[in-house]
Amino acid sequence: MRLHHKLSIGALTLTMAATSLVSCTDEIKFGNAFIEKAPGGTVTIDSVFVNAEYARQFLTGIYALQYYGLPYSNRSGIPISQNPYYGKFDALTDCYQIHWNGTAIYNSYYSGTLTANQTPLFSYTGDKVWEAVRQGWTLVENIDRVEGIDEAEKRNMKAQAKALIASRYFDLFTHYGGLPIVDHTYTGMESTYELPRATLEETVNFMVNLLDEAIPDLRWAYNGTTTDTDAANNTGRWTAASAMALKAKILLFAASPLYNADQPYYGGSEAENQHLVWYGNYDASRWNRALQACQDFFNRLNTEGYYELTQPTAKNANGYRQAYRMGYIYQGSKEVLHSTRVATVYGSQGTYAWWSWVGLGRNSYLPTFEYMEMFPWSDGTPFDWEKDSLAGRIAGANGRLFYQYKEYRGTITKTPSRDPRLYENILVNGTTLQFDWTAGTPNGDSYELWVGGEHALTSVASYDETTNTLKLQEQLTTRFADGFGLIKYYLGEEYHRKFMHWVYLSLDEMYLMYAEALAQCGQLEEAIKQVDVVRSRVGLAGLANKNAQLDLTHNKENLIEEILRERACELGMSNNRYYDMCRYKRSDWMTKPLHGLVTFRLIQNSKKEWVRNYNPWIGQHRDNGIVEPSRFDYMRFELFNRRRVMWDKDPNSQDVKKWYLSPFPITEVNKGYGLVQNPGWE
Repeated sequence: MRLHHKLSIGALTLTMAATSLVSCTDEIKFGNAFIEKAPGGTVTIDSVFVNAEYARQFLTGIYALQYYGLPYSNRSGIPISQNPYYGKFDALTDCYQIHWNGTAIYNSYYSGTLTANQTPLFSYTGDKVWEAVRQGWTLVENIDRVEGIDEAEKRNMKAQAKALIASRYFDLFTHYGGLPIVDHTYTGMESTYELPRATLEETVNFMVNLLDEAIPDLRWAYNGTTTDTDAANNTGRWTAASAMALKAKILLFAASPLYNADQPYYGGSEAENQHLVWYGNYDASRWNRALQACQDFFNRLNTEGYYELTQPTAKNANGYRQAYRMGYIYQGSKEVLHSTRVATVYGSQGTYAWWSWVGLGRNSYLPTFEYMEMFPWSDGTPFDWEKDSLAGRIAGANGRLFYQYKEYRGTITKTPSRDPRLYENILVNGTTLQFDWTAGTPNGDSYELWVGGEHALTSVASYDETTNTLKLQEQLTTRFADGFGLIKYYLGEEYHRKFMHWVYLSLDEMYLMYAEALAQCGQLEEAIKQVDVVRSRVGLAGLANKNAQLDLTHNKENLIEEILRERACELGMSNNRYYDMCRYKRSDWMTKPLHGLVTFRLIQNSKKEWVRNYNPWIGQHRDNGIVEPSRFDYMRFELFNRRRVMWDKDPNSQDVKKWYLSPFPITEVNKGYGLVQNPGWE
């Protein structure tokens, strides 16, 4: 769906006032912007819902309040989670590290000093959730009186509004657990508001019921077959497919160990005693319910069609990379079930401001050594640094660490040696600077991430020739401080001037959710088949065949672990690793020290010995006819310039486990409408 930044005067006035549409300025009790009249607002319910076009624009305005996962601007008025000075959840996992001390990630999370008096990365009151809920119910309650819209469209508009409400509730649910249930609008005349936190079960059922009500009146897909289902104009609207996918995701979360367990995750808190953050017991039927939701989605997909994984046009590494990239980045992708976007320009940096922020270096989300390890070899064989590092990087067994090089008549050819998804999530040494996103071919020079290389320079380490010593640098505010760089959603200049979308739900995620639910219900072989659908798109052999030592057709725990790893490889920078860490109570991911990689360029000396060289190839060496470097050595090192306090803690301690959920603002708790604080944040 196209969201225009500049509207007509009438539409702009409507948009400015759309956050309130109330006639009272009494003191509010529920959030800072939930039922407060916008200053200077002049639009009323009566002036909106007597005009068909205004009503449609009002619905479009609610879409602008959805979650967008790429922080892009620090101007006032935007959701907290979209502000680069707060940061992405991904940097709290074992996959990424951020080095800029200007972020809440560093100042509140890595330092372990976050309190209920501070704003977390996803704000209970500052992320436009309650504004969207308010507007959604306003539309549901008033659309029937609009003339000029037929009954079918009214039902569809109500269904979209309910899906929007459910999605915004889910955004909060993933960070807070049970929430106050707001199932209608408020007049603004109430003197008090009794809105206690609902139990976890009540919150889950509220979201699911909204989606169940919406799905029958939503189109399965906007496929462009008729004028009113034109895909270009409606891309981004909620559909039956996306609503069914969200339902499955909600139920998958609800069945996860954080909530569905015999014991509470923290112990001794009032929120746990009232079942606000867990069910109070373990029940296998919750996994069956999640599995049924996944099966319902795929059964309807088999009947309705349209959505599909983007497939490679060429069965080679470049073709696999292109298919993976276009599957998530292309706005016409049939792989994307639901997406969101913003229409804004931040200063002179261009429309896709996330691109600019990452390019500044200080805001780079640096992939870790641990993330690199998750990606298998190109044939699907698991990568093992301890076993494969020496052979893989020196002797060439299974290929080099990242590329297999071959020299012929003074030129070098190289073939990617790892899972194609690695090169679309992590910038590694040897990756070309450009990748033609339409032709699916790399071109240009390669990133030189070795010590002294053109791009890494001394970001990771420096070598002092006078003392013959190597000094680890891990320089702050540089793009390659830990030896790797970010590419997922960063990509190239060709994406910079676009209204880039954020993938909220996707088909590849659905396959992996289906696999997880199957595995949890004991259907291990069927689960493996779903994982293999995703792996085969990038040319990887079957999961069970390449992991025979794990006995995945019989060992449920090993299979779940592999599914979580596959999710990290497939769904990078999508928040899912963070969600998986929390919902599976993986405090071991939270507390393990993370690492970077030092790369050394090797050249032959006069004695034909391979020795380290600390100079770039681009420049004098290339100009003098020296062949592109093809031999490297590597050293893993523990990150030290932005160590997380959590790394020194016992993973079973309450100091760690409280971070599974976020703290409610103490100001909201103190308002007395029934908000009980989450465990450990009192």
